[in-house]
Amino acid sequence: MEVVMAHPALKAFMCGSLSGTCSTLLFQPLDLVKTRLQTLQNSLSPGSPKVGMLSVFITVVRTEKLFGLWKGVSPSFMRCIPGVGIYFSTFYSLKQHFFEDRAPNAGEAVLLGAGARCVAGVAMLPVTVIKTRFESGRYNYVSVFGALRSVCQTEGPRALYSGLTATLLRDAPFSGIYVMFYSQAKRALPHEISSSGLAPVVNFGCGVLAGILASLVTQPADVVKTHMQVSPALYRRTSDAIRFVYSEHGLGGFFRGAVPRSLRRTLMAAMAWTVYEQLMARMGLKS
Repeated sequence: MEVVMAHPALKAFMCGSLSGTCSTLLFQPLDLVKTRLQTLQNSLSPGSPKVGMLSVFITVVRTEKLFGLWKGVSPSFMRCIPGVGIYFSTFYSLKQHFFEDRAPNAGEAVLLGAGARCVAGVAMLPVTVIKTRFESGRYNYVSVFGALRSVCQTEGPRALYSGLTATLLRDAPFSGIYVMFYSQAKRALPHEISSSGLAPVVNFGCGVLAGILASLVTQPADVVKTHMQVSPALYRRTSDAIRFVYSEHGLGGFFRGAVPRSLRRTLMAAMAWTVYEQLMARMGLKS
């Protein structure tokens, strides 16, 4: 048992899972608001006034109470705790295997982040589908396992992988771009700052900058993914969802929910990386 626990990849998994737990609990309300904004556009009639992030936030609190903002936190935990752990352990293993003696350059950092995210994304997609449906408010699921059973019985196991292409098109580029900007920003810092007591704060700031850029680039894929996972019967292919969003809402429809998603993804990724790197340093491992 001690040999297993001493394995660096397992330590990276544990550090990643802990960082994912903290960030998920704090930023779940932003994810719920983002999902509601993206699915709400389907039910709006032409000419209806635009619904913003603040109005959705207030509506949820009024109709579902304050804790309604954490609806879907159970599947979020089930996805993020092992999912972030899988991501960081895969990232650590790939980095140690290919870049043990040197730091990856910008292009290699993109591939490193994207590869780790693809592994985690495919592994956790069924839970991601359930999480998205919980947050949409359109399904009356009682529990995560009950929801998984219901989907398999009524729609077939294939529904649990709806939006796979859109998810990978969103997550792989996000992680790749994020790792590239994050690593390059950290590398540009003077050694006196990166090795001082301010390192966690500075790392968090680098993470915020990287997260904003990566979120904006991948926002259209997130909108398409949400539509496919909430209503898989309507969108058999990724192209169907893309055509629907464009025909109904134009290019602006692909950036619906961009503010809450950018806030959540940026802050969540920045916190996860900061906590992960600090925990890894405490364990004597280079992240």
